Amino acid sequence: MNRFSDRKFVIAAIFIFIGVVFLLRLFYIQVLDDDYKLSANNNVLRYVTQYPARGLIYDRDGELLVYNEAAYDLMVTPRQVKDLDTQNFCTTLGITKEVFIKKMKAARNYSPYKESIFEKQLSAETYATLQEKLYSFHGFYVQSRTLRKYPGLIAAHTLGYVGEVSEKYTQENPYYKSGDYIGISGVEKSYEKELRGKKGLSVMMVDVFNRPKGKFNNGEYDTLAVTGQNLVTALSAKLQRYGEQLMQGKTGGIVAIEPSTGEILAAISAPSYNPNLLVGRERSKNYGMLLQTEGLPLFNRALMAYYPPGSTFKLINDLIGQQEGVLTPNTSYYCDGGYHMGRQTVKCDARHNSIQLRAAVQHSCNTYHCYVFRSIVDNKKYKSTEEGYQVWRNHVLTFGIGVRLYSDLPQELKGMVPSVQYYDKYFGKGRWRSSTVVSLSIGQGELGITPLQMANTMCIIANRGYYYTPHIIKKVGKENLHLSKFKEKHYTDIDPKYYDVMIDGMQDVVDIGTAAGSKIKGITFCGKTGTAQNPHGKDHSLFVAFAPRENPKIAIGIMVENGGWGASWAAPIASLMIEKYLNDSIATPARHALEKRMLEGVIIMPKK
Repeated sequence: MNRFSDRKFVIAAIFIFIGVVFLLRLFYIQVLDDDYKLSANNNVLRYVTQYPARGLIYDRDGELLVYNEAAYDLMVTPRQVKDLDTQNFCTTLGITKEVFIKKMKAARNYSPYKESIFEKQLSAETYATLQEKLYSFHGFYVQSRTLRKYPGLIAAHTLGYVGEVSEKYTQENPYYKSGDYIGISGVEKSYEKELRGKKGLSVMMVDVFNRPKGKFNNGEYDTLAVTGQNLVTALSAKLQRYGEQLMQGKTGGIVAIEPSTGEILAAISAPSYNPNLLVGRERSKNYGMLLQTEGLPLFNRALMAYYPPGSTFKLINDLIGQQEGVLTPNTSYYCDGGYHMGRQTVKCDARHNSIQLRAAVQHSCNTYHCYVFRSIVDNKKYKSTEEGYQVWRNHVLTFGIGVRLYSDLPQELKGMVPSVQYYDKYFGKGRWRSSTVVSLSIGQGELGITPLQMANTMCIIANRGYYYTPHIIKKVGKENLHLSKFKEKHYTDIDPKYYDVMIDGMQDVVDIGTAAGSKIKGITFCGKTGTAQNPHGKDHSLFVAFAPRENPKIAIGIMVENGGWGASWAAPIASLMIEKYLNDSIATPARHALEKRMLEGVIIMPKK
């Protein structure tokens, strides 16, 4: 009996111990730990994300380019949807029962317990009607957010647009969840972190009718949303707008840069589109429509289109020739109307006879520049054509051609400068010579350059040998943008002393040469026309320039597809933009007539 009596006390002690453990745990759950309280109250609590307003975007002079407009999303938590009058609900939203079933299925697949967007970006009328009935739609609530608005209707490609984040991206970036918006292109994408701000959270109590009854625990668990930072761009809205007007009815790209800073003053891609088309509930529909529109208005030609630079490239070829010691300002070549390679001839537009460097730039002599290229590549100090060509190519790369400039705009492409390996593969190793690829000297062949790179080469020549990384943003928030890569000078490997004769020749181009029809009274500027062969139709019209000659304020590169001679369209449009930017107006009757012709001119791109 004594033995069983001892066992009784042991069993009693075990039960008492377990009871104490349960009591302590219950005390902790009910008194000390609010997490369990929150979990228990999930059915009467609503967790509402507080979306911050995205930062505003301004031009360099303070003009507002992008602002926010209120919008409303209808959210649903599937597990909480009870006793729903489906017909009344569908009528209120203006949707069919089939659409309702499809959307509810998508919400359940996402999560039965978590909220997700049922209907995004409600109209003001629908929102007002819904508010009166929302108490009867259990499991649904309205969440406010903002949509972007573009009042100026300009710079669509540069400013970019905002869209719904992808499911894959939400998995990789925990800040975002399904239904959030993110910058998709342009400045909106490049400066997403600065523009988006920081989300907040509000924990609300709701009654059995789904009506808010105030903040939970006096807002102890709430966090405030932090508004995104405002951006000041380097864009001149006046210049951008004027350039887009001049490019109406045309296809091509223009970039203008301030040489002393690398700030992008204008970035134009034509045809363009109304940026407000990619905002709101119609964004997907409009995006599909724009994809099918002739001229590909979504394609950013300013940063992504490769064009043969034509005669504008002769400036770089000449600088390399001087650096390599095979060309001086007094070097003469004879032009009898073309450069002859056996039975083939690179034609020249005129018979220039004996001509020297400065005049060769002024008259854009093809023959002269073919000889310069040959003298570089076939220089006897190099063991082979391949070695000479590699030296030439290395010089070209230092001008930011064939490499990315790493501006702060996304989707920037690097252009094309063919490698030795490219030609070895195409022609066969050891089976090509300088004469095989001599068309590169006049900006033809396989060369490809973007309008951004065209403008940047003008910055290099204006600065006599260096450039700053082109960039679109001047200021983030209240501070100046201090990114070291935008303050650093990037030098070519061409000695500064070789630029003067090129600049003299470029001034002659405008004063008495191929662009004489685009002179601006009172402004001395330097430029170079180009005409690029186009296998699909009429040649492309190109022009590069900087102005004024001393202390340049603007450098510009422009390409007008199917525009013919560089002096026909590209040079006049560029000169008008230069005059507008420097003088804020077009001065003379003759220039007004030129402006009228450019504004009204239409160049139809041939159908492919």
